[in-house]
Amino acid sequence: MNPQSSKIILEMRGITKHFPGVIANSGVDLTLFDGEVLALLGENGAGKSTLMNILIGLYRQDDGEIYVRGEPVQINFPSDAAELGIGMVHQNFMLIPRMTVAENIVLGMTSLPFVPDMRKISNRIRALSEQYRLKVDPNAYVWQLTVGEQQRVEILKMVYRGAEILILDEPTAVLTPQESLELHDVLKVMTSEGKSAIFITHKMDEVMVFSERVAVLQNGKLKATLKTSETTPQELARLMVGRNVLFRLEKEMQEPGETVIELCHISAKDDKGLSALEDLSMVVRAGEIFGIAGVAGNGQDQLAEVITGLRKPTEGKILIADRDCTGKDPLGMIKAGISFIPADRIGMGIAGNMDISENLIMKGYRDEPLSSKGFIRPNRIIDFAKRLIDSFRIATPTPKTRVKFLSGGNIQKTILAREIDACNNLLVAMYPSRGLDVGATETVRNLLLEQRSKGIGILLISEDLDELTSIADRIAVMFEGKIMGTIKSEDADIEMMGLMMAGIPLEELTNDVFEKSESSTE
Repeated sequence: MNPQSSKIILEMRGITKHFPGVIANSGVDLTLFDGEVLALLGENGAGKSTLMNILIGLYRQDDGEIYVRGEPVQINFPSDAAELGIGMVHQNFMLIPRMTVAENIVLGMTSLPFVPDMRKISNRIRALSEQYRLKVDPNAYVWQLTVGEQQRVEILKMVYRGAEILILDEPTAVLTPQESLELHDVLKVMTSEGKSAIFITHKMDEVMVFSERVAVLQNGKLKATLKTSETTPQELARLMVGRNVLFRLEKEMQEPGETVIELCHISAKDDKGLSALEDLSMVVRAGEIFGIAGVAGNGQDQLAEVITGLRKPTEGKILIADRDCTGKDPLGMIKAGISFIPADRIGMGIAGNMDISENLIMKGYRDEPLSSKGFIRPNRIIDFAKRLIDSFRIATPTPKTRVKFLSGGNIQKTILAREIDACNNLLVAMYPSRGLDVGATETVRNLLLEQRSKGIGILLISEDLDELTSIADRIAVMFEGKIMGTIKSEDADIEMMGLMMAGIPLEELTNDVFEKSESSTE
């Protein structure tokens, strides 16, 4: 698609939006042509989500105008955006947990009859989910779904509603490399029909593959708009954060130490009572990062919950430093030295209405020096919080700022600070850089490598294969609650790992490679 020969389908002129003490957007101009994919880049807190929330009708701009297909429009509510053919898949999901997938997808659609045919709707959703390889049960309740499955529901919701302008906020964060390519093919079909997409991502390789143009925001202002073919990932990262960013971190070679945790033939069920983990065994040692790869919904959540005491295993043993900790509750696992960075940092990792200092002391408030004889010591808490804020470079006006007002990157740093400070055995990190910009991602990965060098064992659960191969020492691939194989990171092959994520065991792949090499020498 050549934007120069296409019509403008969307134009945002001089968009400005203020929040108390913050200018989220300042005079932003954005143009989208029909039949193109525009990548939108910027650090966490640069104003990308605010700009898109204005376009979708969740916020009203303080100044500026919006034009759709050349006509000025007023987007006061999400229903106005939907009528204009604008749909958004949000990074923080807009789903109702107590409703089913199908009910969430059609909720608010005025074109449906008063009593909709839910069986027909479910069949249509199943067909779309198979067509786009976004596997999800239309009759499942959202609260039963993993984070990755909820992301799929959001994508299916927009596909179902036939949006002409599709805004995608980190849509591939929970997809395999093969599924990401399939999404790319979906977007190609859409754009060939004259539909358009704004693609928000922090993965530079996706920017280069998916988009025709790139708009970069910095501190709420439009920094640059470039043709993708005329720029590089390095230049885009520099425009975003104002400095050079390392895309590949240097990991020092070191021998792992003693076993910090051993899982022996663990099985567990999910919230529906179905098998989530089946006869799973693994060992994580001190001073190593053990990576878990796999598409969301294949047992990673249940694995983390079993290790952290949030879910009881149905079979097997958990040994922490050679002590049987099977079935301990979360507090018991915390006392055993387990720290946890959850996948859902907003819903589970923080208490948004509490301030930063209160969030930082959640692991240590029971003990000295933060409390004495059962009484909290406020001055010591502030000193403790200031130390962690400085050490982890959390950008905040004061330790008393409520966490929900921080950017995504600083929320993640707050969680990391709390969990790393409390950790003395094993750190379970689930998707720690999901949704973060390249600068924050570099910081998070460096923090994990620092803990590795200090002798902490780390279980890194991630769908970002580049992240796993960059900082993990060993990588196990999960599929339907089983481990398909474990490989050293230096031996990792992205295509092979993608096939393992699709359910092909490592031994079948290695045997196939061996047979091909044998036949080629005959």
